[in-house]
Amino acid sequence: MPYTAVEEAQLISMIAEMNRERLAFVVHVGDFKSSQMECSDELFLQRRDAFGLSHHPFVFIPGDNEWVDCPRAHWAPRDPLERLRKLREIFFAADTALGQRPLTVERQVRRGYPEHLRWTTGEVLFATLNIPGPNNNARNPPESQQRTAAVLEWMREAFTVARERKLPALVIAVQANLWSGNRAYEPIVLALAHEAQRYKGEVLVVHGDTHWYRFDRPLVDPRSGAKVENVSRIEVFGSPFVNWVYVTVTIENGRARFGATPGSEIAAKGR
Repeated sequence: MPYTAVEEAQLISMIAEMNRERLAFVVHVGDFKSSQMECSDELFLQRRDAFGLSHHPFVFIPGDNEWVDCPRAHWAPRDPLERLRKLREIFFAADTALGQRPLTVERQVRRGYPEHLRWTTGEVLFATLNIPGPNNNARNPPESQQRTAAVLEWMREAFTVARERKLPALVIAVQANLWSGNRAYEPIVLALAHEAQRYKGEVLVVHGDTHWYRFDRPLVDPRSGAKVENVSRIEVFGSPFVNWVYVTVTIENGRARFGATPGSEIAAKGR
């Protein structure tokens, strides 16, 4: 979201609502437009300006609607890779997040994927990955395979850092629903299961894509069929549901526990 003019106004109101809360940062997990809307520079800049209204650091992750689906845009189809380059120019040109409060981030610039970010807040490591729904851009195998290799490298590095620093929690944010059943995500799910089982802390995967809020533990090791108990998943709201999710992490005796509450419930309580 936002997908419509009405939702654009709701986005501004939602950011104002989040500004009234004490948040470490805000993350938008992609699809800031519908797949049929034009992928113009003007729209990209408009969204960047909206995100800049956030009093908190604001992290954005590209969704398929912003680049993969740009050939589908009515009246003004655009080349996906050219649009991804423009997204990088507009949203990922600096070692800082968007928003009005500074947040320094590491970027995977060496591999040519500056949209892959990493930072630490408290005792929690955060990493973002450019994994678009609904099929990881499988229609373009050279692009998908090269980017997936960079994704796997960045994710494995995040687990290595978390293990070496003995951090109790790691959060990975992507756009795609890795549990949609699409085979294009199998290498990523396999690597996630492998790394998580070698990590003593808690892992949270945050994603969008299928527009249905849920908080659960869906990861099963594809090799053994065993449930991976230290991995939780939050899927955020998506159009036509304009809402945010307030996520907490509680660390006691070196163990982390994640919590999630719809932002509308937070606002209703007058926090």
